[in-house]
Amino acid sequence: MRLYPFLFLALLASCGPAVRTGNTTTGTTAGGSGTGMSSAEFSVAEVTRIEKVLSADDMQGRGVFTAGIEKAASFIASEFERIGLDKPASANGYLQTFDLIRPAFKSATATLDEKIIEQKDIIAITTTENLSVNEQSGYEVVTIPKGGEFFNEARKHVNAGKNRLVIVDPSHSANFPRLTNFKRQMMPSVTSTIFILGETVPSKFSISARHDISKASLSNVVGILPGTSRKDEYVIFSGHYDHLGIGKPLNGDSIFNGANDDAAGITAVIMLADYFKKIGANERTIIFAAFTAEESGGFGSRYFSQQFEPSKVMAMFNIEMIGTESKWGKNSAFITGYEKTDMGKIMEKNLAGSGFKFYPDPYPAQQLFYRSDNATLARLGVPAHTISTSKMDSEPYYHTADDEFETLDMENMAQIIKAIAISSRTIISGADTPSRVNTSELR
Repeated sequence: MRLYPFLFLALLASCGPAVRTGNTTTGTTAGGSGTGMSSAEFSVAEVTRIEKVLSADDMQGRGVFTAGIEKAASFIASEFERIGLDKPASANGYLQTFDLIRPAFKSATATLDEKIIEQKDIIAITTTENLSVNEQSGYEVVTIPKGGEFFNEARKHVNAGKNRLVIVDPSHSANFPRLTNFKRQMMPSVTSTIFILGETVPSKFSISARHDISKASLSNVVGILPGTSRKDEYVIFSGHYDHLGIGKPLNGDSIFNGANDDAAGITAVIMLADYFKKIGANERTIIFAAFTAEESGGFGSRYFSQQFEPSKVMAMFNIEMIGTESKWGKNSAFITGYEKTDMGKIMEKNLAGSGFKFYPDPYPAQQLFYRSDNATLARLGVPAHTISTSKMDSEPYYHTADDEFETLDMENMAQIIKAIAISSRTIISGADTPSRVNTSELR
């Protein structure tokens, strides 16, 4: 789960699902009728195997643009191959590869109504090496006035998909330099956004900006389980497999293993893929996605979202940080953005009598709905939510080198993965379709 960038089937129904630890099992019973889960489906031994590989030191913290993240991608792809998932038609095997643009600023000049603007008051978010515009270039001129949420407004302009000149009120001058965070890494774009500190909207302007542009490739890992009668309706199970790489040593340890954040989520995705493949009764097509670059801006999920027509995505179960007990103890988790669709209520209905409980997000002030990969699809109207157990007000190992396998509860994690499977059953079967996100209400 990233920090704020600026502060950013008739299946499973009667489930007497048991979790296996070695040769012993512990079980609870889910209400409803239908086929029960095999005790082997969510074995603690298998959860442990996958989690240990993904959070091992030799993955080097799975930092983007490192050998470690490539090794992690290869492992996830091999698991999808073992399970027998289909490969996306436009991907390289299971790897959904895309480029990120990395602009390096060189210089900028601007004149607004014959007034020369200092270079420090000009920030161009662009993938064009030599950008030159004036009032005849077709740029929409907009403002960010005094007051309001500066970074939220700036993000909306950057993501609008339009060429814009944004005049920023000088009251935001203290935060203005932080807009450069937008251009550390960028998706390829044919549009540009130019921010200038100023008090009035100009009738004439001349602006130029020069950057050195480089490209680097990253890959999501995606597998598909085709549906039976509703092949063109999609349900997504996802998590992110990148983390923070190698950083400042803590007690001699410099590897940020990211065992909970988010090797735990990817372990769940792999386990769920294996389970649903064996069941083989999904009416809707299920897509299993391991996203890259969540920690550096959600670029993996942004690219992934461009590969689907949003109206065909019925639900997204994004899984993040489920390796520790929630604030309510074992067999419980929370759902971000619970109030934005009725998906949480559907999940609760399916969990009735199971011994599991999913709650609304108890940390609304932290805006977790916007801080994980669900946010990208939610902004397109998809009922996309993140499931987590992390105590975000007191998680001691969050974004530290101590986020290691030994800090996690494997048995509880296996139970949470099972609960996610149970909670999704009527959505996968097509019996339930969650309401859409009202995008006009999103910040």
